[in-house]
Amino acid sequence: MKFITSNFVRCAVKSCDGTEGSFPLNFQDCKLQLEEQEFNEEFIISMLERLDWSALVKVASQLGNNAIPPQKPSLDDINEVLLKDLHSLLLETQIIEGKMICDNCQHVYYIKDGIASFLLPPHLAK
Repeated sequence: MKFITSNFVRCAVKSCDGTEGSFPLNFQDCKLQLEEQEFNEEFIISMLERLDWSALVKVASQLGNNAIPPQKPSLDDINEVLLKDLHSLLLETQIIEGKMICDNCQHVYYIKDGIASFLLPPHLAK
């Protein structure tokens, strides 16, 4: 699972729909892998508009990366070094194994072989 995915997934439990604690999920016991990708400056710049920056900083910190600026940089403040750092984090960082946990209901979603499982038992899906 690419790191960027963490910014777009939330708890799938029906009772968590719309609650603050359902996003971002908390990441624990994660195994990471770097997988080189071609640098695409335009893509990273376009993604800045869509990213929830506080969630990005929180999850990056949980995975051991404290180098991300706490405040979202303006387009005028972005330099090539930051763009390449974001590229490496968002697109090259793969979460191979681990757990994603909802703050609201404490449901655990597992990541195995780079694939996150969002399947819910029937009693949580309704």
